[in-house]
Amino acid sequence: MLDKFKTATQRRPAHPAGSIMVIGLGRFGQAVARSLVRLGHEVLAVDSRLPTVESLADELPNIVQADCTDMDTLRQLDAHSFAHVVVAIGQDLEASVLTVLNLSQLNVADIWVKASTAQHARIVERLGAHHVIFPEADMGARVAHLVTGKMIDFIEFLDGFAIAKTRAPAEMHGKALAESRIRQSKLITVVGLKRLNQDFIYAQPETVVEPDDLLVVAGATVNVERFAAGT
Repeated sequence: MLDKFKTATQRRPAHPAGSIMVIGLGRFGQAVARSLVRLGHEVLAVDSRLPTVESLADELPNIVQADCTDMDTLRQLDAHSFAHVVVAIGQDLEASVLTVLNLSQLNVADIWVKASTAQHARIVERLGAHHVIFPEADMGARVAHLVTGKMIDFIEFLDGFAIAKTRAPAEMHGKALAESRIRQSKLITVVGLKRLNQDFIYAQPETVVEPDDLLVVAGATVNVERFAAGT
């Protein structure tokens, strides 16, 4: 298996512009790395565990066994040259913190960190993380909004703003958006709608809503929730 991946002691060539390093290949890190590769990005996947690296060597084109808590290792990997670095180390708080500290000292341009607790998030933010992710908490909140069947999809931002996909309420059927006055009455904006077997329709004042339309709406989280709930 050793011929299928590089170790940290092997100097890598310069990374293409926009390349991404993913450190930590647990379930979350693997999902991020796979998705980025599928989207066509240049990705270097890194994990300190040899069995994990060996098991993914055929799946991820660029994979390295390395301990990123070591500054020299990150220098050998040219970590500073990556456009983005995702620290997806799971429950090992010390390893996550040391890795973020090293990346910050190397002046990495954009550091994303998976955090397991609020304390973990505060620490890595102070050390230089630019973005903190709470995968379990974020997914839990999303599922809570979807499980009732009122919403088909839901994304909430940190500043209390949300975007949701939901079914058009009966009060809008057969009416143009300007006529339904949803923006004024519900304090949300209809961004567009999806009709079966048709392309996405960007909302215009004259856009007429049909009974089976799915609406993409945006606004303050509380207003989006109320609209989707029909209140």
